[in-house]
Amino acid sequence: MGRRAKLPIIEGVTIESLAAEGKALARVEGKVLFVPMAVPGDVVDVQLTRRRSSHMEGQVVALRQPSPLRVAPVCSHFGLCGGCKWQHLPYAEQLRFKQQQVEDQLRRIGGLSLPPISPIIGSERTERYRNKLEFTFANARWLTAEEMRDGVEPTPALGYHISGRFDRVFDLEQCLLQPEPSNAIRLAVRAYALEHGMGFMDLRTKQGTLRNLIVRTASTGDVMVILAVTEFSPEVKGLLEHIVAKFPQVTSLFYVVNTKLNDTLNDLNMVLFHGIDHIVEQMEGIRFRVGPKSFYQTNSQQAYELYKVVRDFAQLTGNELVYDLYTGTGTIANFVSAKAKRVVGIEYVPEAIDDARLNSSINGITNTQFFAGDMKDMLTPDFMSQHGLPQVVILDPPRAGVHPDVIRALLGAKPERMVYVSCNPATQARDLAMLAEGYRVERVQPVDMFPHTHHVENVVQLLRL
Repeated sequence: MGRRAKLPIIEGVTIESLAAEGKALARVEGKVLFVPMAVPGDVVDVQLTRRRSSHMEGQVVALRQPSPLRVAPVCSHFGLCGGCKWQHLPYAEQLRFKQQQVEDQLRRIGGLSLPPISPIIGSERTERYRNKLEFTFANARWLTAEEMRDGVEPTPALGYHISGRFDRVFDLEQCLLQPEPSNAIRLAVRAYALEHGMGFMDLRTKQGTLRNLIVRTASTGDVMVILAVTEFSPEVKGLLEHIVAKFPQVTSLFYVVNTKLNDTLNDLNMVLFHGIDHIVEQMEGIRFRVGPKSFYQTNSQQAYELYKVVRDFAQLTGNELVYDLYTGTGTIANFVSAKAKRVVGIEYVPEAIDDARLNSSINGITNTQFFAGDMKDMLTPDFMSQHGLPQVVILDPPRAGVHPDVIRALLGAKPERMVYVSCNPATQARDLAMLAEGYRVERVQPVDMFPHTHHVENVVQLLRL
């Protein structure tokens, strides 16, 4: 069987726009060409990597003429890790493309008749806005092509995966996504582990003691650190004691033993080594306990802006029964509870429901109820007969969107209003098209939670026809 011929390089390609998933778009030979890491207005040479009947894909191999829009990235690791792919684009332009993305997907995928879309709410912080980061240990850091040609020996790394590669990690010197002491903790952990000869994970064989390091920082100043290892040993205990001694601001320190093939931790036992078992976030005086497995919006400051939009779109008067579907740890349910008669939250993850109930309890909120179970199995006529038909429904599903059975149940329940929060306007558009049988889109408000990425949150208000 012959070797597949290498696809050609196309010279002098002018980038026209940005497309879904953040890739740049050009048109060549009558076909759409998708290219990552380019800016509209760039003139580039592109090495084709895939040719299909409908489109082509490629990688920039030379920047012939930079776009007037292009700016210098602030991060020295730009282009290596999978995040912050739009750092070379001014933030105002990022917001413009995100706004256009929401409108295009709602109209194209949903085929919806839309009101004017409100201007996107940008993030006040475009750096150090995240409250959680996860780093990976690797026994051999990723090397550049030049380093490999020069025979450089790879050293252990603690950083992020190279985009698209589970087995390649680059050694991270500084990340501008999270406030300190995040960088300081990561660098201190790496230095101690190297000094004491601790085993960094071989990502292919899964051998080695050190697997992952998670740092969570709260707007209240609390700091949580979680160390994932394959075994608890005297060396691991020494590392944990070093973190306690060097960083007194760490209020919650856990370790977890993970011997699985994957890095997921929610099914494992988190062991508290030092401090208390949670950190605290706060919003309008409401305190939210965040445990090592708890979900909390990653941009704390912008989450407040998002939840204010949700509350505004819900138009609560104090007399409504509200269903908060996909409630997670009950953040939205507790946030809107003061303006509702009663709030019923449903979520798949039992531990999240435990957190939701606890968050109501510590804030003295008595008009919430939370239930754990698969949404399509929970939201039934029997459930609504027992707990009441909602006047208002808030939806905040995962990226996959809402199950068709849940859509049918909502159409049957006929709430007066619905507020649909989505991190994926494409699946939101699909769901809105199904809901159009009984509802019209009244208001649309995009919110940017993740500067320098293509991700965008979108909030839609639906009114019953």
